[in-house]
Amino acid sequence: MKFDMDYIAHHNVLTETNPYFKLFLTIILLIVTLALDNLFFDVVVFIIMSIVILLIAKINYKSYLKFLTIPMAFLVITCIFLLFFYGKGDVIYDTGIWGIAVTNESWHYALYTFMRVIGCLPCLGFLALTTPIAKILNCLRTLKVPKLLVEIALLMYNTIFIFLNEIDTMQKAQDTRLGYHSYWSSFKSLGALASTIFLRSLDKSETLQFALDSRGYSGELPVYEPRKKEN
Repeated sequence: MKFDMDYIAHHNVLTETNPYFKLFLTIILLIVTLALDNLFFDVVVFIIMSIVILLIAKINYKSYLKFLTIPMAFLVITCIFLLFFYGKGDVIYDTGIWGIAVTNESWHYALYTFMRVIGCLPCLGFLALTTPIAKILNCLRTLKVPKLLVEIALLMYNTIFIFLNEIDTMQKAQDTRLGYHSYWSSFKSLGALASTIFLRSLDKSETLQFALDSRGYSGELPVYEPRKKEN
């Protein structure tokens, strides 16, 4: 099943819920989660927000897991770096390799960083998976967020999904040519994918600029404004 966050945001039980409420709830939970130095609170937030996403918004659990996959991969890598290469104090575990060891301080930083991010991810997932991007940007505009930041957010959102679609297409093309049938071929395919997507990104950015110019882009992108309900 292909992950399409925009489709999910438009087709869930909480789509029509007040976007301002969801935005402020997400911001408050993020601030509290980051400010508190409490592992128990992080776990509680993760469980509650996951329940809201899966049981109340009724979003497919596979889609939710796919949403968590990429940030979780970066989180694990970051925490491993913190665990072995950051902090001082008493040594808990010595690898015996070039003085690399786990200390009390590094264990504390790695654990609390992991749990804080774990607490924040479902909060962001709640907003991203239940609220269309157009409504989020409209909320930001009405809250007087600078237009430049709103436009950058819109372009980044659009570009990310264009590149994800390109990567998906290229991976399928490589797979049909047996590009992943062995470890060595998988490494070669991933290397070719990384280099090609860089060139594609330059091409797509130029195409996007041409598309904006052809539609009369004058330095300001229009933002969706929902119609006011008539009494």
